[in-house]
Amino acid sequence: MLGPFAIDTYLPAFATIRGSLDATPLQMQQTLSAYLFGFAAMNLFHGALADAYGRRPVVLWGVAAFTIASIGCALSHTIGQLIFFRAVQGLATGAGIVVSRAIIRDMFPPAQAQRVMSQVTIFFGIAPAVAPMIGGLLYVHIGWRSIFWLLAAVGLVLWLANWRVLPETLHKKDVQPFNVRNLFSGYAKLLGHRNFMLLALASGIPFNGMFLYVLSAPAFLGELLGLAPTQFFWFFCMTISGIMGGAWLSGRLAGRIKPRRQIRYGFTVMVVVSIVNVLANALFTAQAWWALPLIGLFSFGWSLMVPVVTILVLDLVPERRGMASSLQAVVGSVANALVAGALAPAVMHSTLGLAVASFCLMCIGLIAWQIVRRKLQPR
Repeated sequence: MLGPFAIDTYLPAFATIRGSLDATPLQMQQTLSAYLFGFAAMNLFHGALADAYGRRPVVLWGVAAFTIASIGCALSHTIGQLIFFRAVQGLATGAGIVVSRAIIRDMFPPAQAQRVMSQVTIFFGIAPAVAPMIGGLLYVHIGWRSIFWLLAAVGLVLWLANWRVLPETLHKKDVQPFNVRNLFSGYAKLLGHRNFMLLALASGIPFNGMFLYVLSAPAFLGELLGLAPTQFFWFFCMTISGIMGGAWLSGRLAGRIKPRRQIRYGFTVMVVVSIVNVLANALFTAQAWWALPLIGLFSFGWSLMVPVVTILVLDLVPERRGMASSLQAVVGSVANALVAGALAPAVMHSTLGLAVASFCLMCIGLIAWQIVRRKLQPR
C-alpha cells in the first residue's frame, strides 16, 4: 500500500508547499507527475530483478530507497529538490506492489492465493482513501514537512518488518538471468500477448473509476457537494467500506464459485452503479447522501473482481511471474498518471463529468474482459 499511500498523503498541503518553496502551480503538479512516471518506469524492472536476484532483496532495497527519498522530501528547500526526491520515491515504491503479487502466487495455489490477494486488495484500496485524511491532519497540526517524515517512519518500520520475517520465495529452478536485451524481448512478447494485455486493462483501468473521485476530492466534495472539510471523512469511509467489503467477499468466494462468475459479479455491480450514477447526476443536483454511497458500491464491485483477474494474469506466464506483475503494474500506473494529469483536472468541477468519465473508464475494463474471457480456458 506504500505506493498509493505516498501519492495522496501530501495533496491537502499542495497550496502551502507551493508557497513555502516559492513554486508555480505547474511545478507543484510536477511533484505528482515525477512520482507517477518514476513509478511506472521502474515497474518495468522490479519484476525482472525479482526473477533474477530474488524477491526479498528487491523489496528490501526498494523500501530502503523510499525511506531515504522521504527524508529528502522532508528536508527539501527548493521545488527542484522536492521534484527530484518525489521521483526517487516513485522509482522505489513499485517494488512492494509488483513483487508482493509474485510472492503470493509463489507461495499459494490459485484458490488460496486469491484469498491472500483479496486481503492485499483491502490495504491497497484503503491507501488512497485514508492518505489525504492523515496528510491533512498532519499538515494542519504540525506542518507539511511532517507528512514526509511520516512516510519515512512508515518506510523504516516496513523495512525492519520485512527484514525480519519476509522469506525468499523464488525457487532456484525459476531464476531467470537478468539481461536487458532479454528483458525487453520478454516485455515485447507480453505486450504482444493479447490475453495478457486485455486482462491487465480489465484489472487496472476500472480502478480509476473510483480513483478519479479521490483525485478530485477537494473540488468534488467541497465545491460540488458543499461539504465542510470536517465532513470529507464520509467520502473516505464509504470508499473504504466498499473496498473492504468487496475484497472480503472475494476471499470468501475463492474456491467456492468459478473465477469467471466472480469477475462477472464484480463487473455487474460496477455497470449498474455507473449507469445509476450517470442518470442521477444528469437528472438531479448531486447530494452527498446518494452520491457518496454510489462511489462506495462501485469500489465494492472493483475489489470483488480484481483479485481474481490478478491471479489470471500471473498464471498466464508462471515462469515469469515477476515480469508479468511488473507489466501489469505499469499498465495500471500509466493509467493512473494519465487520469491524474489530464482527466481529473478536465472533469473535477462537474458531477456529471465525473460520473461519465468514471463510467467510460469502467467500460474500457469491461470491454477488455468480454473479449478475453472467450479466449481463456475454462477454470
